[in-house]
Amino acid sequence: MSAFHATPTPHPARHARTSPAPTGDGPPPAPRGALGTTVRSGVRSVFSRDPLLRNGHLLAISSLVNAGLGSVFWVLATRWYEDEVVGVSFSALSMALLLAGIGQLNLNDFLIRFVPSAGHHTRRLILTCYAVSAGVSALAASVFLLLVPTVAPDLDFLLNPVAAVWFVAATAGYAVFVMQDGALTAVRRPGWVVAENTVFAVVKIGLLGMGAVLAFESGILLSWAGALAVSLLVTNYLLLRRAVPDHVRTSTVAQRPERALRYAAADYTGSLFRMAAYALVPLIVLNNLGADQSAYFSLTWVVGYVLYLVTRNLGSSLVVEAVRDPGHLVDHARRVLRHTGLLLGAGVVLVLALAPLILSVFGTAYAEEATTLLRLLALSALPNIVVSIAIDVSRARRRLRWAVGLQIAECVLVLGLTKLLLPVMGITGAGVAWLATTSLLAALLLICRTHWLTAETRRSS
Repeated sequence: MSAFHATPTPHPARHARTSPAPTGDGPPPAPRGALGTTVRSGVRSVFSRDPLLRNGHLLAISSLVNAGLGSVFWVLATRWYEDEVVGVSFSALSMALLLAGIGQLNLNDFLIRFVPSAGHHTRRLILTCYAVSAGVSALAASVFLLLVPTVAPDLDFLLNPVAAVWFVAATAGYAVFVMQDGALTAVRRPGWVVAENTVFAVVKIGLLGMGAVLAFESGILLSWAGALAVSLLVTNYLLLRRAVPDHVRTSTVAQRPERALRYAAADYTGSLFRMAAYALVPLIVLNNLGADQSAYFSLTWVVGYVLYLVTRNLGSSLVVEAVRDPGHLVDHARRVLRHTGLLLGAGVVLVLALAPLILSVFGTAYAEEATTLLRLLALSALPNIVVSIAIDVSRARRRLRWAVGLQIAECVLVLGLTKLLLPVMGITGAGVAWLATTSLLAALLLICRTHWLTAETRRSS
């Protein structure tokens, strides 16, 4: 997700009381050709009194900040530490993040769905999710350590008792780190998500420099763990002492999540398929085309995925507002579809024009080998808007058969087409696979829009 999620934002609860109810129509269209007016209107919406777009924009900004500062961290690491140290540290952190992603059971999205209506149950709900996620993630990390000699012998340094404790604690801590973003989003504090991830990134870079000065070979791992600890302590103190009490005071309902285990299990199943689509394509490229082509694909995917994150963040805001005001779910969904389409349309145009320049930051070989791939991934982000918002609408309605089915179909199509096209088209085939999959699913969803984009007269189970 995380995602990783400072500019001050007005108090969200105060907005909930004083803002007029949204009509779903959005602002009036700008006069034809008034590009400057449209841009200024879009900028103002980030700081507007409309929580749907404001919160979504702030979450998107958080992802961009995290991606940018995260890139700076690794660029500095390659300059301050030996290549071997960077390689094993990156592998260890990547595995910790993967295990945390599996172990947190998608409870981040669970909090986004249920905290807005939890009222005085909010604190217990958050702490319960923290405990479950941290425990499962710690167990997953411990099992992985037992398998290190077989599946990852290059990471055998993690079998040292001190390193093993660090690895288990870091994996469990990162699972909580991901979920605190969901909790902050659910209580309408997206500005704090921006601040949290900025602090995490800045502290991480500062500690990285200190480790280099002191000649610590484990400086990369220690800087990451230290920044994580600071973020967890500061963010959860503010979350539980300020944001949650404010949320409880202004809540008009206090519902215990009904059939929570059933919902969580179904949502987690869908998320695993989506995670597999994202994580397994680089492995397929590696196995079929070799390490160099895998590197070209992986870094290009990191760039292209930023466009996917924008839709994901606006979708999270949609779920929060839909739970607070179920009667406006369809209006909210249509507004998010229109707004995200315009926003990403501009971003895609820029990526199409600047793709070679963007990739040249990693080296001329990346621009030569992966420009077409990046353009295809950017184009695939447009139909993905429909797919992602349809999944979020299904979550808000608790109609998870749609959400799980879409994510299974996406996973099967992307992996199958990638495997089929790589021998013929090289890494460009993976880009074609993503564009074809998202386009097909989006077309089917638009044809069947009466099943998910219209008001329903009964409550879904």
